[in-house]
Amino acid sequence: MSAGRGRPARRAPARLARPRPARLAVAVALALLTTGLTAACSGARASPPAPAAAPTTLAGYYAQRLDWQPCDDGFQCARLLVPFDYNRPDGRRFSLPVIRLPATDPSRRIGALVVNPGGPGGSGVQYALGARSEFPAAVRARFDIVGFDPRGVGASEPALTCMTGPELDQYFATDDEPANAAQLAEVIRESKLYAARCEQRSAALLPYVGTQNAARDLDVLRSALGQSQLTYLGKSYGTYLGAWYAQLFPTHVRALVLDGAVDPDTPSLADDITQAEGFQVAFRSFAAWCLASASCPLPSTGAGVTRTQALITRANATPLASQLGDGQVADGAMLLNGIAAALYSTSYWPDLKIGLTGAFAGNGTVLAELADLLYERNPNGTYTNLADADTAISCLDRPWPHSLAAFQSAAAAAARVAPLFGAPIVWGSLACAYWPVPAYPPARIRAAGARPILVVGTLRDPATPYRQAQALAADLASGVLLGWNGDGHTGYGEGSACVDTIVNDYLIDLAVPRSGRVCP
Repeated sequence: MSAGRGRPARRAPARLARPRPARLAVAVALALLTTGLTAACSGARASPPAPAAAPTTLAGYYAQRLDWQPCDDGFQCARLLVPFDYNRPDGRRFSLPVIRLPATDPSRRIGALVVNPGGPGGSGVQYALGARSEFPAAVRARFDIVGFDPRGVGASEPALTCMTGPELDQYFATDDEPANAAQLAEVIRESKLYAARCEQRSAALLPYVGTQNAARDLDVLRSALGQSQLTYLGKSYGTYLGAWYAQLFPTHVRALVLDGAVDPDTPSLADDITQAEGFQVAFRSFAAWCLASASCPLPSTGAGVTRTQALITRANATPLASQLGDGQVADGAMLLNGIAAALYSTSYWPDLKIGLTGAFAGNGTVLAELADLLYERNPNGTYTNLADADTAISCLDRPWPHSLAAFQSAAAAAARVAPLFGAPIVWGSLACAYWPVPAYPPARIRAAGARPILVVGTLRDPATPYRQAQALAADLASGVLLGWNGDGHTGYGEGSACVDTIVNDYLIDLAVPRSGRVCP
């Protein structure tokens, strides 16, 4: 079972913009590096104490100015205060870490570019720490690159916590393709346990961590940065945050890039089915690449799906060997999560080919390692709070059915259109059926009155299929659609000079492309 708003097998964070190293070993090194930098940004040097007179009114929150302190390698860090409940600004508050890389050409500086990697539950601080490799020199010259951890996420104080490392290991390893009553009972038991642990350990936070509140925090941040309007890049679930911002504060929009779009109008279980199709399409694209290269372990595109499905089923009954040495089990659920992780970027495809070759021979080490990267599981068996934040925010942001029959019907429909990923993605959402706080009611996002908003979609995006970018661009009153005929999750900075040039020109000069253009 995975954990998150995009979930290959139990709620995996499939809407998180993943790092793009060339090889798996580099990814591990990068994860360790950025984790250390994030910790530094939330430490004493980078986190000055809250002011003696903390805000008690909405005007007081908007009047904040960030106390920037040097943190790491030219970055500056600060803390932003926001209220738990915007209707009661004199109550409890979150303290959010904020980081910036100042513009390299102050004389031509436009302002701040606020970035968010998605998830939900991804650390904006960690994402911004990669600014020198994620953004071209032309953008870094004109903008401070600013990231923050949303309420309840990462180094937010307080932060969401639900399950311990061993509990998450069990949750993620649960077979999400129940073939009998006993297996279904285990899925139900683990889903109920997740919801109960979140209530037990984070009850005070759960009603307040939704994206609508995070969008209000984003406007407080805009004000604290001294900006009259917001320039923003949201990837993956960060598009949902950006869309809500435009809905709530349309006149405060300067430029929004929503890359790897989530469509707010799609009902929750229908969204699961759409995403399952996206992963299935992405796996077939990987298989075609694999078959054109040497030593591919797949017999053909169609037969490769069948063979991989059989591998997952066997490994759920008898886990494969693994050399990770940290107690991680290489059962079918974990192997499927590793496969899904590798579909985020073509840079992982060589690792996926190696991992499948090993798995077919009985060794699940590489696929289990990929799954650990997806969930942000550390070598000592602990996790970041990505999974807990992802689940808590996802279950709150839109309504979910409470009947088991609705999930059974959706799982069957998903399995028909996506045999490898369909049922696990749907069953991975079941914790939301037992969530202890009510979800937000459905809302239509139109952002009437906002400047043109650029929505970017990748044609074979596994986590946020292109049809969602089309739908979001149509939903928004000023939406402009830009497509990329590519593979992997999100488009900007992923290898298309066409996409990058259009996005850069939009951010810097507010140049708006023709809607519907598809870049090669």
